[in-house]
Amino acid sequence: MLAAEAFAVPAPDPELRHGPVVLPDDPTGIPEPHDILAAEEFPMPSARHQPGAGQTGRSRAARRGAVLAAVGLLAWLFVRRRRA
Repeated sequence: MLAAEAFAVPAPDPELRHGPVVLPDDPTGIPEPHDILAAEEFPMPSARHQPGAGQTGRSRAARRGAVLAAVGLLAWLFVRRRRA
């Protein structure tokens, strides 16, 4: 047995229907298109062509941390080898 046979679906109520939607006029009164996208109004600044331009502080900090970790590892290996 199908669910459509077991449960009857009522017909739509004609009183719940509404007429066509009428949109209001433009409040500015300008007939031609006048919307401005934020991307057109405020363009992205271009990167300056300098050494290190485009690198964020986070990537510099990560590189500095990696160098310090490598130096620390080398120092630890040197001390360990000298003791043996």
